[in-house]
Amino acid sequence: MFTGVIIGRGGATIATLRSESGVKAGVSKVVAGVPDRILSVGGSVDGVAKAYSLVAQTIVENPVPALSSAPDSPVPVSSSATIRLLISHLLIGSVIGKGGAKIRQIQDVSGARMVASKEMLPQSTERVVEVSGNAEAIRLAVAEISKCLIEDWDRSQGTVLYHPGAEGTLIGNGFPQGAGAPYGGRRVSSGGYTATGGNQRIGSGSRQDANGGAPRRASGPSAATVAADAALASDPNYREQKISIPSDMVGCIIGRGGTKINEIRRLSGSKISIAKTAHDETGERMFVISGLPDNNEKALFLLYNQLESEKERRVASVAEEESAQKDS
Repeated sequence: MFTGVIIGRGGATIATLRSESGVKAGVSKVVAGVPDRILSVGGSVDGVAKAYSLVAQTIVENPVPALSSAPDSPVPVSSSATIRLLISHLLIGSVIGKGGAKIRQIQDVSGARMVASKEMLPQSTERVVEVSGNAEAIRLAVAEISKCLIEDWDRSQGTVLYHPGAEGTLIGNGFPQGAGAPYGGRRVSSGGYTATGGNQRIGSGSRQDANGGAPRRASGPSAATVAADAALASDPNYREQKISIPSDMVGCIIGRGGTKINEIRRLSGSKISIAKTAHDETGERMFVISGLPDNNEKALFLLYNQLESEKERRVASVAEEESAQKDS
């Protein structure tokens, strides 16, 4: 909706944004039939924060009438704007903080209102954090958010980026098309996207053995397996990543008898271990993914793709039950 306003005639507005804030900035390409486009911004904390404040000010100064408004109705004037930041699920905890302490602190410091979605965007491991307020409030909030992300940046490795209209479009290595982050910077959606399934968890998953439900071998791993694991762990590129999965979704990832988690291990080449109990008051279980960066990325993609499929299945199931109740 605001993409043309942010870019400006002949790219003049976005060029001014780059010049005044000292950042690199670009907007994703148009995808036919898809209203969303993504603004990518990279630079220093102060530069990125100023860039987003300029975006907010541009939106405030160029209000767009609602789609339902009559052609001649006046456009409402507001001093506030809302931007939607796309942040890796692996880093969202750094922004929210324990018990929501950090996100409340950022709101108190900046005066902005923030809402973090609970669901990941389709075919990605990114979540939306909405930041609303005047241009100065957004500048302060983005600066604080950026500091949180920088402190835990190592944890973001393996993030599968959201690309509007790229659902189901894969390239040779099995990842969504265009999976590289432009400029390695923060991103904000200029559209009005709402994650599939809404911001709630539906139903509950079945309980399974924490090691994937697979039969345990009394004799332990073979000597060859131990040697291979030791060789992999000694590789300088070896990485270990931790992600949190809602407890009611763990069963769908493990599968009956561990079939699904074992398939993900086989396809990705990474080791995946699962905590037996929730690690905090959110009730989420910790998954530890170990291996080479490319393998871990594929494991993350497969895990989140499984989550997305289960989420859609549950939403469809609820819709069918509601429809059946209405018909009865």
